[in-house]
Amino acid sequence: MMRKNISSGTQWESRVGYSRAVRTGNHIEVSGTVAADASGVLAPGDAYGQTVIILDRIEQALVEAGSGMQDVVRTRIFVTDISGWEAVGRAHAEKFGDIRPAATMVEVRALIRPGLLVEIEATAVAGSSDR
Repeated sequence: MMRKNISSGTQWESRVGYSRAVRTGNHIEVSGTVAADASGVLAPGDAYGQTVIILDRIEQALVEAGSGMQDVVRTRIFVTDISGWEAVGRAHAEKFGDIRPAATMVEVRALIRPGLLVEIEATAVAGSSDR
């Protein structure tokens, strides 16, 4: 089975030893994704805005892996304040309302950088959607 590593080009991938996404066969795993870049946290203080940015990044990785959001079968959402679940859920529903993957949202004490409110992982099976 062929393996394809997808990189976002950040310095962290080589420093920590991971890929933005990995495809083996039809199975694609997208690493935990946050709303930050070299300049800092994007959409600070805005859980909805961070979620939109994250889901766009996940979609970009899936496209590079030869798939798309329609093939996502599971998301794992980590939030630093569960009381913001509705804003995160609204952004998730905007991308996945018709796809409806299995999903988990849990509150965590902290993420890798102060100011990050949301981190999302995704699993996709390329070609699993009849859309």
